[in-house]
Amino acid sequence: MKKAARIRNMKVPQANEIYGDRLPPGQVLTERFPILHEGEVPVYDMTTWDLKVFGKLAQEITVDYEDLLALPQKQVTCDIHCVTRWSRFDNTFEGVLMKDFMKELGIHPESEYVMLHGDHDYTTNIHLHDLIQDNVLLAHSVDGEKLTAKHGYPLRLVVPHLYFWKSIKWIRGIEFISEDAPGFWEQNGFHNHADPFKEERFSGEDLGLPDDEWEKKEYD
Repeated sequence: MKKAARIRNMKVPQANEIYGDRLPPGQVLTERFPILHEGEVPVYDMTTWDLKVFGKLAQEITVDYEDLLALPQKQVTCDIHCVTRWSRFDNTFEGVLMKDFMKELGIHPESEYVMLHGDHDYTTNIHLHDLIQDNVLLAHSVDGEKLTAKHGYPLRLVVPHLYFWKSIKWIRGIEFISEDAPGFWEQNGFHNHADPFKEERFSGEDLGLPDDEWEKKEYD
């Protein structure tokens, strides 16, 4: 059985009246911060680490970690929701708001479609409208501590209003593309947009990875 089918066939939790509209349908609240990722956890030499912005814009931009820390820093407290049916409330992420990042660096894309690139060769697509919401940020810390390696150190994107696979870990590239195109999980049966309150989990028929590939994933 493929992973997408497994998630789809999981027993859907009953709606919890305590949390009202705050907890999306089909989700279970947890205080833990589960881990799910594709591939090995990257190890970085921070003297050579960088983040590239490229594609459909006038000029490619490359920033290093110190450049990011020199930009206006903000905290965002938000809820996060994973397609595997867990939600975690009141996470405080710190970093650079995406709208501030683009403003400060003078990024004026010529396209509304974005492909996000993370190590190792992970991708996920997002619309520019979703990327520049007021609470979307490039985060280096969570709950007062630097991100751990398994949670995306040194930098991850946080997109609270979409399922958490869109909040790409180990982000290394922001590419503006001519037309929308599916990223890694989107090619493997997951929804192109991923709104948890609409339960946009799947794109249609399951196209997920075989069991032996999912054996490599790690949960915490």
